[in-house]
Amino acid sequence: MNLATIAIKNTRRNLFRTVLTIFGVAVAMLAFLLLRTVLSAWLVGVEYSAKDRLATRHKITFIMTLPKRYVEDVRQVPGVTAVTWFNWFGGKLPGKEDQFFGTMAVDIKSFLDVYDEIYVPPEQKANVLADRRGAIVGASLARQFGWKVGDHITLDGTIFPGQWEFNVDGIYTATKKSIDQSSLYFHWDYLNESLPEIQREQVGWIASKVPDAGQAATVAKRIDTLFEPRDIQTLSMSERAMNTSFLGMISTLLDAMQIVSFVILLIMMLILGNTIAMGVRERTHEYGVLRAIGFMPKHLSAFVVAEATVLGLLGGALGVAIGIPLINQGVGRFMEESFTGLFPYFRVLERDVFIVMGLSVGLAVIAAIIPAYNASKLHVVDALRKFG
Repeated sequence: MNLATIAIKNTRRNLFRTVLTIFGVAVAMLAFLLLRTVLSAWLVGVEYSAKDRLATRHKITFIMTLPKRYVEDVRQVPGVTAVTWFNWFGGKLPGKEDQFFGTMAVDIKSFLDVYDEIYVPPEQKANVLADRRGAIVGASLARQFGWKVGDHITLDGTIFPGQWEFNVDGIYTATKKSIDQSSLYFHWDYLNESLPEIQREQVGWIASKVPDAGQAATVAKRIDTLFEPRDIQTLSMSERAMNTSFLGMISTLLDAMQIVSFVILLIMMLILGNTIAMGVRERTHEYGVLRAIGFMPKHLSAFVVAEATVLGLLGGALGVAIGIPLINQGVGRFMEESFTGLFPYFRVLERDVFIVMGLSVGLAVIAAIIPAYNASKLHVVDALRKFG
């Protein structure tokens, strides 16, 4: 018989309380894992964003537009290898206005060159390039609304009022986690030609590629310097910096979620500490007997810590076993399809599984420190006088 065997046997002394404790730890770890996944999903756009891609927008604010002619000027900047441009469209599906998804007018050919992690089958790509009203939609978005190649859809414009008709000519998938599969892209020319003269030839922002990430800052500075003497100046930054700036708008929310996650861990530690302390009190007489027959104080401490470790390990493992399918197949799929663009990748990360298991065991050991210390300080005579 070894320490691990004794620890496992001790957990079965009061099976009902042990089961409740394990489930309490599992629920706490499940909640912590869900919060960690939410935070990871928010940050995935930054973490996996391309380092060799730049975004150029109006210097004052993102919502102000740039002249379309700036695209050709950016194309001539040394270090720029490819350029494309966007306009945020903001379309809504009639009857389902509460279901948000990204809709953008782009130059599809150059867009697919700059964002080469977006894959459209060659035949579908040829069809959308030849169709003025053609559009490509993400696989998640197509699955959400039951769209398939060849469908005709109508969207109500918000930024650009009216009813806009599109043909689903392609369905794209993404090879990187930073690209969501829940957006719709259509021809910028279709939008531009349909607008009043005063609104034409304007773009929301420009995206460009550089040969390698090490040149990104230099090329960004060249772009902004080029437009410095003009009436409309620009602000260029890496894609990662742009995504980080968006996260800055919700930094308070992210901080609050971090605080909640720490509160959950504290609650879990208190649950374990209470259970271990009750077990030590109930076994005071037993520990006195062990001391009387030659066991050292360190042995009693080891019994207590080992039992806490087993409880933490079992609770953490149960929380992970429930959490992975629940989040990946349930909550994650719902978030990806219902909050398109916000959560391009909502899945449990391997590192979070290790964090949860490490914390469940580590906090269990911390929770056992005081009960273990009390057990080691028991006086043999006093302990033998106590029963239960």
